[in-house]
Amino acid sequence: MRRSLFALALLALLAAPAGAPAFAQGTAPFTVNGQGFATLQEAVTSIRMGTATILIAPGTYRQCAIQQGGHITFKAVQPGKAIFDSVACEDKAALVLRGNGSVVDGLVFRGYRVSDGNGAGIRTESGDLTVTNSMFLNSQEGILGGQPTNQRITIDRSTFSGLGQCDQSPSCAHSIYLDNKGSISVTNSRFERGNGGHYVKLRSPTVTITDNSFDDTAGHKTNYMIDLPEGATGLIARNTFVQGKDKENHSGMIVVAAEARTYPSTGLRVENNDARLSPGDTTNPAFLIDFSHDKLPIGANRLGAGLRAFETR
Repeated sequence: MRRSLFALALLALLAAPAGAPAFAQGTAPFTVNGQGFATLQEAVTSIRMGTATILIAPGTYRQCAIQQGGHITFKAVQPGKAIFDSVACEDKAALVLRGNGSVVDGLVFRGYRVSDGNGAGIRTESGDLTVTNSMFLNSQEGILGGQPTNQRITIDRSTFSGLGQCDQSPSCAHSIYLDNKGSISVTNSRFERGNGGHYVKLRSPTVTITDNSFDDTAGHKTNYMIDLPEGATGLIARNTFVQGKDKENHSGMIVVAAEARTYPSTGLRVENNDARLSPGDTTNPAFLIDFSHDKLPIGANRLGAGLRAFETR
């Protein structure tokens, strides 16, 4: 799997000073069609119900924005250099998205914590969403939300590190937690250092989870790598998994329909993945646990010592 270039810059970003200047002297940090704005919210509001791209200059920003309409692309001028730090709108997220569609490209989100335990970089509430080349660091949640329509969510070439929690609120938070009635795609991305909850939790009828790496070796009180709690069909393929020792739940890496059988899982293909236990892990988890009792076409997967291929409950 080709790693995101942002994964290579992860340590530098974690150590970046929070007080870095927001933008170069004499240059507006947010630009829409050549017009500069001092705040992200002003730039978003200027688009109204239209379609436009907000170019975001390098810097560290302690501000957030709510998208109420239109189709907006939030794009870093230099990928990985536009950093949003800790300030959440509506006690939810850096970006609260309820327009007709949104694209997030090249941004970094870090340090989000809110009162209900679900502080996120992105909260999607309506409209299709595409996230690419972005990083989500050291927060309660990375990307959260969904809508009860045919929403399409695509996440590609992004990094999720130091996310999740199960001890700051009555319910857990996860690196990605999405609930929609359309489709969700998570590809070419890296997940690591979880702090509780699951790495990917999706409530959706159709999922594509391919070419990702899940490195749980430095995880703390984590649960599943992939949780499809209401079932799903689609494809889980060409991912690499390394399960760590410090887990709240060791039982399985991929779990299907543990909470409900809302969506049929017949035809969910799980193939050509590589899964291992971290050195010294003496547990005996199942690679896939199925509660649906549907027919899952499980293909060839490369499993390390100590892993059982399949369990039905």
